[in-house]
Amino acid sequence: MPFMKGRAPIRRTLKYLEAGALVLKERVKIFCINYNTSGKHHEGVRDFVFWHVPQIQYKNPDVQVLTLKNMTPSPFITCFFFDSGERTLIDIDSKTQEEVHGHVKKVICKPDDILAAELKAVQKKDNPANFGFGCDRQCICEVLGQVPCPGLVPLPKNMRGKYTFPRA
Repeated sequence: MPFMKGRAPIRRTLKYLEAGALVLKERVKIFCINYNTSGKHHEGVRDFVFWHVPQIQYKNPDVQVLTLKNMTPSPFITCFFFDSGERTLIDIDSKTQEEVHGHVKKVICKPDDILAAELKAVQKKDNPANFGFGCDRQCICEVLGQVPCPGLVPLPKNMRGKYTFPRA
């Protein structure tokens, strides 16, 4: 498999990309990371870019993600907002990968309760295949073409095991 070659090929799997926790707010339209490819205080940012930027790109398809290398003495993240035209600077100098991830999640990402509500709304869609408590249909027998409930209409004898598989 050619996609499993290179450094850390796990980053290219769908399961890894979907596991990303950084879902940016709708207001964010450009997410820009400035860092250097060398230097001790850029190490956490390099790891963050290596491991989390593919997840950010996958989870936020409408956001432009830029990485600018070797243009600044200290690493930082700039977020440009669409509606107000303002921007936010996040200083990530000498922070570890986990600290950068936590700070970005706290500042410009959606809270976990909103993400859970959105996920529930997406799953709850009015799918005609859904039935049971809290859905449009209580039982599968309410769908046209399905066998009615045996409590209301008796099943034909050929569909009952008592007659199909008699005891010896």
